[in-house]
Amino acid sequence: MVLRFGMVGGGNRAFIGDVHRHGASFDDLAVLSAGCFTRDAEQNRLAGEKWRVDPDRVYSSHREMAEKEARRGDGIHFVCIATPNDSHFDIAKSFMERGIHIMCDKPLAFNLEQAVELARLARKNSILFGLTFSYAGYAAIRQLREMVGGGLIGDILHVAAEYPQDWVISSLVQKRPDQALWRFDPERIGPSLCTGDIGTHLHQLIAQSTGLRIRRVLARFDTYPRHLPLETNTTVLLDFGNGASGTLWASQIAIGFESEPRIRIFGTQGSLEWCHARMGKVKYTPINSPTREMSINREYMSEASNRLCRLPAGHPEGFYEAFGNIYHSFCRHLLARMEEGKAEGYAFPTVDDGVDSMRFVKACVESNAGGNVWISLE
Repeated sequence: MVLRFGMVGGGNRAFIGDVHRHGASFDDLAVLSAGCFTRDAEQNRLAGEKWRVDPDRVYSSHREMAEKEARRGDGIHFVCIATPNDSHFDIAKSFMERGIHIMCDKPLAFNLEQAVELARLARKNSILFGLTFSYAGYAAIRQLREMVGGGLIGDILHVAAEYPQDWVISSLVQKRPDQALWRFDPERIGPSLCTGDIGTHLHQLIAQSTGLRIRRVLARFDTYPRHLPLETNTTVLLDFGNGASGTLWASQIAIGFESEPRIRIFGTQGSLEWCHARMGKVKYTPINSPTREMSINREYMSEASNRLCRLPAGHPEGFYEAFGNIYHSFCRHLLARMEEGKAEGYAFPTVDDGVDSMRFVKACVESNAGGNVWISLE
C-alpha cells in the first residue's frame, strides 16, 4: 500500500517544500496527492502543476483542504505542515479533527500552551503526529543511541552540543534580501529566534542520541545586529538531574559556519562524537584506547542504524536522506496502524518530543529574562 499525503505551505520558492516532498516519497511509501502550497493563487497553481498534483486537489486554504480531503474516498492519509510557526496550531487542529494524521515542520507550535493542546488533541483523536527534527534522522544518530543504550561508554557524565551558522549576520549586515525575514518577527515565530530555530535541533539531538531529558537550564541570550527584537546567539547550561551536565551553544552569527551541528557525549567508559560536516561517521573512543572512526552501513554498525541506510558504505547520505528516514519511520508506523500491526525498530520525533522542545525554549527565555538563573523544565 502507498500512503497519500498532502502539503500545506512549501510553495512560493520555499526550499523546505521540496525537502519535505522528497523526504516523504523517498522510499515509495507515500505520494503527494493534494496541497495548499501558498496563499498566492497563481504560485499555488504553479506549485501544484510542478509537483503533478491534480488541479482539483490544489486548494485555496488549509480548511478547505481538510474538509474536502476528509470526505473523499481516496483522501489523504496524512498532511505535511511546512509553514511559519504561528500557523502550525490552526492547521494541525483542522486536520486532526477530521482524523488526518500529521507530519509537522519544527517547532511544533507558536508557544508551549499551543503545543500542549496539540498533544492533547492528537491523543483524543488517535492521531499519529511526527515532527521533522531533521538531524535526528541521520543513521549515525541512531547508532549513537544504540551505543549509549548498550552501555559502551558507561554512565553519561557530560553532553556538549553546538550548532553554529552565519546566515543572520551574512544576510542582514550585508543587506541581502532573504525570503526568511518572517523569522525575525516575534508575532510570527514567538519569543525566541535562535533558540527556537536551531537550539531545538540540538535539544532533539541530545534526546534522540542519549535518551536523556533536560531537567533544568541556565541560559544567556545575545543579539546582533543589535536592532533585532530576538536573540541570534544562545548559550545554555544543562542539568539532566542524574549527575550528568551539559552545554548547548546555538548561533546564527558565527561567521565561517554554514550549518554545522555537532554533539559530543562523554561517559565513564568512553566518548562518542558526531558532526554534520561528516554526517556518515561516528567517533568512538573507549577509555585508555585509540579513537575509532566508524562509518554508517558497515557490518559492525547496529541493525537499527543500518536499516536507515540506502547506499553502500562510503557513499554520502545527506539532508534529504535524513528527512527521508523520519518520513520512512513515520509511514511504517502509520501503515502498521492501518494494518493492525507494529512497526518494530522504527523511531521518529513525536508530538511529545515537540512539547518537550517548546518547554525547553520557554525555560531558556525565562532564564535569560530573569538574569541568567536556573529554570526547571518540570
